[in-house]
Amino acid sequence: MNRALDAAGRGTGYEGSGATRPSRAGPLDLRLVPPALAAWGTAALTLDASAAWTAGTVACCLLGGVLLLSVRRSGRAGRRGRTRRAGQRRRSGQVGRPEPTRWAGQAGRARAAGWMRGRFHWARATVAAVLLCAAAAAVSAGLHGADVRRGPVPELARRFAAVTAEVELSGDPWLSGPRASGDHMAPVAVLARAEVRSVEAADGRRMRVRTPVLLIIDADVPAPEASAGRSRSPGPPSGADRHRPGGRAAWLGLLPSTRLRVGGRLAPALTGGDRTAAVLRVRGRPVPRIVAGPSGPQRLAGRLRAGLREATEDLPGDARALLPGLVVGDTSRITPELEHAFDETDLAHILAVSGSNLTVLLALLIGPPGLAQRAERRGLAPCLGLSLRMTAALAGALTLGFVIVCRPDPSVLRAAACGAVALLALATGRRRSLIPALATAVLLLVLYDPWLARSYGFLLSVLATGALLVLAPGWSEALRRRRVPPRLAEALAAAAAAQAVCAPVVAVLSARVSLVAVPCNLLAEVAVAPATVLGFTALATAPLLMPVAKALAWCASWPAGCIAAVARAGAALPGAGVDWPGSWPGALALAAVTVAVVAIGRRLLRHPLWCGLLGILLVLVVARPAPLTRVITGWPPPGWRFAVCDVGQGDATVLAAGEGTGVVVDAGPDPALVDDCLRRLGITRVPLVILTHFHADHVAGLPGVLRGRSVAAIETTGLAEPPDQARFVRREAAERHIPVVTAAAGEERRVGPLTWRVLWPPPQGAGTPSGARTPAPAPGPASVPGPASAPGPAPAPGPASAPGPAPVSGHIPASVPASVPSPASGLGPAPVPGPAFRPEGPNDASVTLLVHTGGLRLLLLGDLEPPAQQALLRSPAAAGLAGVDALKVAHHGSAYQDPRLLRLAAPRVALVSAGADNPYGHPAPSTVAALRSGGATVLRTDRDGALALTGTGGKGGEMRVTSDR
Repeated sequence: MNRALDAAGRGTGYEGSGATRPSRAGPLDLRLVPPALAAWGTAALTLDASAAWTAGTVACCLLGGVLLLSVRRSGRAGRRGRTRRAGQRRRSGQVGRPEPTRWAGQAGRARAAGWMRGRFHWARATVAAVLLCAAAAAVSAGLHGADVRRGPVPELARRFAAVTAEVELSGDPWLSGPRASGDHMAPVAVLARAEVRSVEAADGRRMRVRTPVLLIIDADVPAPEASAGRSRSPGPPSGADRHRPGGRAAWLGLLPSTRLRVGGRLAPALTGGDRTAAVLRVRGRPVPRIVAGPSGPQRLAGRLRAGLREATEDLPGDARALLPGLVVGDTSRITPELEHAFDETDLAHILAVSGSNLTVLLALLIGPPGLAQRAERRGLAPCLGLSLRMTAALAGALTLGFVIVCRPDPSVLRAAACGAVALLALATGRRRSLIPALATAVLLLVLYDPWLARSYGFLLSVLATGALLVLAPGWSEALRRRRVPPRLAEALAAAAAAQAVCAPVVAVLSARVSLVAVPCNLLAEVAVAPATVLGFTALATAPLLMPVAKALAWCASWPAGCIAAVARAGAALPGAGVDWPGSWPGALALAAVTVAVVAIGRRLLRHPLWCGLLGILLVLVVARPAPLTRVITGWPPPGWRFAVCDVGQGDATVLAAGEGTGVVVDAGPDPALVDDCLRRLGITRVPLVILTHFHADHVAGLPGVLRGRSVAAIETTGLAEPPDQARFVRREAAERHIPVVTAAAGEERRVGPLTWRVLWPPPQGAGTPSGARTPAPAPGPASVPGPASAPGPAPAPGPASAPGPAPVSGHIPASVPASVPSPASGLGPAPVPGPAFRPEGPNDASVTLLVHTGGLRLLLLGDLEPPAQQALLRSPAAAGLAGVDALKVAHHGSAYQDPRLLRLAAPRVALVSAGADNPYGHPAPSTVAALRSGGATVLRTDRDGALALTGTGGKGGEMRVTSDR
């Protein structure tokens, strides 16, 4: 969203020059808007239409437009003939002078008729332009759609044929995002858009084509080999890419326009209606080979981008990730956590290349708006002695360089068009000329690349720019009339206008509405300009003077860090956003609500008292103080002891350990869901995160637990399988310097009123596989783990310190001692580990806990399956499992349960964490029936939502389960 366009369009005279502010009064020039919208809509509809339908549309539109233009020309010829004949009659004396009254009546009727004819001619010309532009858009869209559908590649994809192809990269490769799929993480692959230039099928036929495809390169595919005389990797990786496997790093380093010869299997496109004709999954055999290196401009752009990455290598984490994205759209270092923060605050447009980037650079070159054509103009151009023509040429070259360095993708072309609109504003200072310029830019871009007509990014960009040109000026003037400072009024009006217009589309994409978008955009916008200017200066300096570039990048890191801090702070607010239907009817409803809010707001501006009260109410809604939220919603219930979060098909539970403190057991599959649950529960301090095992539906949400909270330690099972997910946990902990320890049966800990004992898995000496990580020490004084990144066994136990407040990081909190509780704790004596047991998989190595809190006895089974459940029954710990108050049912309530364990536990309440409409059928009807036959009340998150347990245990205790629905 181009927040700078509003400021760019203001005409302000130079102080002391006597220049006046150009008038902005008068109607908007909307003549080009209908043709642009017609071309946009036609392109969106005809991209995947049949050739016959497209040809018919083109013929009808062309015929209608030509007929309207012909009628207009004939009308003009007739008027000119009548005018000539009337003049001839006047000159010959055949027409007398009319009486005054008669002459006045005829003149009035003539004026009315002329006005009606003018309006008719204008409407006729507009309709003709609409029809002709629609015809042109249909032709362009039809040809582009046919390019995707025709040729042998789509047919080979429908047959899932194995081929050898020569492809040319059309964009930068990127990594697929991490995603939990059941109990494992979907494999991360390198993705790249390319054009197939030639394809060779299995029968040896070789065909020349030009078809867009999506390449998928798995981690086991080797790096592409270079042809003779070419480097192995045209764009060598830097920074974090150096730590990736060699093949993946080499693929990520490839530059656009590089030609490769690869083998693989074609498949139909993942989604229909886009510019991708097929998916080509690259294989390791034959070995991929670089046929031709990138073009000269792309090599130059690659060196500049690599120089910027090197210059930002030593910056703090957020600035290091954000600055390349802010300057050239390089988001390879953006972490999912930071990306989530920008999405929550509607600051995601900062991570993408937008017109504001180019606007800032052009403003630096040309100077303040309205002065570009005056003798007293400012900016770098007059300081360098450049004429107006040379300044225009330099601005054009700057725009071209911007497109090349940031890649000529559709988003970058859209940004260049928006930057050109801003350039027009800077050069003329006239706002009325901007709407036709924006319409022209939309028309030309849609005709050049019809796929933009279906791009949500293009829609958001146009809506934001239009709001800044149409709505923001009036809103800004209204605020100034109410004594709001001019600069604040302009910034507030620009942010509010863009948010009001774009919010319905954002709701379709994310099914939510941000309540902090306007203030976050206001705060971030202050830092965007300095970060952009310093970042581009570092980009240009890096190839020549790297030390100077690093110094400039260090200076730019301060405003970039401020932008990231604003995003994180806004996303951390409990009421940062509200859920909204993610559909077009929902978007229409939000648009209606927005119009109503604007209408009411205009009246409320006359009453400062009401404005202040509504402002306070909005702050309370966003901040959501826990006491107020509890009173209004009833969630979480007062005195809750145990909560089961609704995180879909996965596990995430919380044990209350004091005000704002909780022990988190498992993190679910989605960071956003578990983070939202913890925020609603008011959890800001986590003395310990217990991950029962390393399946993705239990650990993939760990970044959400760590987001904005003090976490003292992470405890895991001893079986580090699956290994990639175990490495993920250790990596997340190491980045935040959080120690990782290993749980084992017999370990006991306490946090305030909360006490628990680890029942499973047994220590390594009792049968843990030799390949597992060494478990935590046997019961005794609390151990003090070393850094999370240190390999090898956990450190030897040390003495437990005296109870005190839980520290934020660095060691196991002193309030979690691993000591034998007193008989009053309800746990009884610590059992001796049972007989040897070798887990058959990660589920059977799940950490199992017996928890005592506020008189309640809770049994948390993780994902234990029947073999491990039977071994647990044979262990001495089974004596303490009889008659628990609540049971977290193992493995989401699957059918694989040992009935003897369910009968022994005999819970009063059984809690099942499962996702709605999950493909596994969890919870199984047989498991639910067995629990109910034992007298348990069964509650499940897929139907009941998040669950919280309160009350006291025992036969006479009053226990209650509250749902958030």
